[in-house]
Amino acid sequence: MADEQVLEHVVDVARRHGGTENVEGPIPPPKIGGNFALDDSVIDALPVPNTTIIAARSYGMSLWGRTAKISTELPGGELKDYFLKVAALGETGRLMVEGEFESLKAIHAVSPSFAPEPFAWGRCRGEGSETYFLLAEFREVGEQPPDPIKFTARLADLHRRSVSPTGKFGFHITTCHAKLTQATDRWEDSWEVLYRDQLAHQIKMDEEKHGVWPELQHVCRLTLEKVIPRLLGPLQSEGRSIKPCLIHGDLWDENTATDMNTGEPFVFDAGSMYAHNEYELGNWRAPRHRLSNKSYVRNYKRNFPVSEP
Repeated sequence: MADEQVLEHVVDVARRHGGTENVEGPIPPPKIGGNFALDDSVIDALPVPNTTIIAARSYGMSLWGRTAKISTELPGGELKDYFLKVAALGETGRLMVEGEFESLKAIHAVSPSFAPEPFAWGRCRGEGSETYFLLAEFREVGEQPPDPIKFTARLADLHRRSVSPTGKFGFHITTCHAKLTQATDRWEDSWEVLYRDQLAHQIKMDEEKHGVWPELQHVCRLTLEKVIPRLLGPLQSEGRSIKPCLIHGDLWDENTATDMNTGEPFVFDAGSMYAHNEYELGNWRAPRHRLSNKSYVRNYKRNFPVSEP
C-alpha cells in the first residue's frame, strides 16, 4: 500500500474512532498488502511443529501496530492461516498484546465461534526488545458491524454464560482500551467500586498528560464521590444483585465483523474484564459508531433485560 494510501486510511480510521459526527457508507474491507517479514519468535510460536510458511503479507490496518495474514501448510498437507499483530510500543505494547491475548482466550473459552483462538504472544527477538507480537486464528473479515439481531444475541449469550473465576468484578491482569491501560488487575465485590477506580485511573492519566484543569477536576471529583455512588450503588443494594459478566471491553464497529466463511458474527481486539454487562454498550452511545443505531441496543435488551432499578 502506498504511503499516501496508508495516511488516508489512518486519518479515516481516526475520524471514525474519535469523531463526533454520524458516519455513512460501508466500512472498507481489510486489504492484502505486500510481503511481511516474520520475526523468528513468531515462527517459533506457530502451534503445529514442522509447519511450512507459504506466505506472510500485511492484512488490514491498525492504529497502534502492524497486522498480517500468515499462510501455512501443516505437516499433513492441510492449509492453515494465522493472524499476526506486532506492536512496537515498549511496555505499553507488552500490556496491550498480553491483555488482548488473555481477553481473547477468555472469550474463546466461553464462545469459541465468537472470538478467534489466540495461540501465542511474546517479545520479538529480531526487531528489538521493545516489540511484541500476538498470534491468533485468522478470520476473514466481512461486514462491519454484523447483523444486529445475530450479533446482539451472541453478545448477550457471552455475557449470560460467562462466569467470573472469583465471583467478583475485575480481571486477572491489566488490559487496555486501545493503548490506554485499564484498572482491571483487581477483584472487587462492588461494581460501583471497580467502576469508580476505573474512571479515576482514566482521569489521572489525562491529568498526567495534559495537566490539571481546576474546573474539570472539580466536576471529576463530584462524579467520583457523588454521581457514581448514586447511580451504581442501587444495583447492589436492598436485595438487588448484578452478575459479573465477561465483556469485550472495547466494542466498536471495527472490532466486530461477520465471518466470511461462516456468516456468523465475531469480535476481536478485546480488552476484557468481568463487569456489569451494560458497561459493554457504553461505546455504542457515540454517533460516530454504527453500533449507535437503535436496532443494536434494542435487540441486545431483548436478549439481556436492563438491570433494576
